[in-house]
Amino acid sequence: MSLKGKRIFITGGSRGIGLAIALRAAADGASIAIAAKTADPNPKLPGTIFTAAAEIEAAGGKALAIQCDIRDENAITAAVNQTAEAFGGIDIVINNASAINLTNTENTPAKRFDLMMGVNTRGTFLTSQAALPYLKKSAQDGFNPHILMLSPPLSMKGKWFKPHLAYTMAKYGMSMCVLGLAEELKKDGIGVNALWPRTAIDTAALAMIPGVDTEFCRKPEILSDSAYIIFNRLAKECTGNFFIDDELLASEGITDLEKYSVVPGTKDFIQDLFID
Repeated sequence: MSLKGKRIFITGGSRGIGLAIALRAAADGASIAIAAKTADPNPKLPGTIFTAAAEIEAAGGKALAIQCDIRDENAITAAVNQTAEAFGGIDIVINNASAINLTNTENTPAKRFDLMMGVNTRGTFLTSQAALPYLKKSAQDGFNPHILMLSPPLSMKGKWFKPHLAYTMAKYGMSMCVLGLAEELKKDGIGVNALWPRTAIDTAALAMIPGVDTEFCRKPEILSDSAYIIFNRLAKECTGNFFIDDELLASEGITDLEKYSVVPGTKDFIQDLFID
């Protein structure tokens, strides 16, 4: 398996899970565009598009840092076109950018609702849409194109909507894009899948949520290794799946997950949302 020569566009990859996926691809020599909003250092959230690009190049990849507000359709189109021009095309799109606000209906301001719907659902749809001409060309050229959403399996159970209706709607919107695009793009040979962790993942964004102890989390690398497996599968055959990280790794014979533990020996991990 290798991603050498692959041309990748990832949203929100300046830190955390997105950056981990980018670094795994960079180790093979892939070209990666980081399209994210953070260009200036933030004392609360480490990492910018420029520090991410530096890490990608240090890992062996080619990097392109693009400041992009995923809520702006013109900015998305410009970023996708800039990437294709710089790399000569696009083979993989990763919809990783996400906004989270775990409040119930009564305590969710319209501004927060709009942010989550704009980044998660709308941003995923528009990014995928903008990249389609390049992904179709990639398929025609035999480069095995993929779209990946960092979103959960769809489960129409009230318990996933009750505590944070707006957030659930926004994340499920990403997953509905998987469901629809996988069917729509089958004829074009483009694989469209979702990936979600079984346990909470130690990221700077998660650490900002009150009451979360990252000691009982796994590292982002469990998702980067999982995404790597997806991208190396045949797109025509691997599409429409809602993968869970540990199940996907087990399908490749990887069952010892100890190296992904934030604290070695941890058994009682925090289970992520949307996993029955």
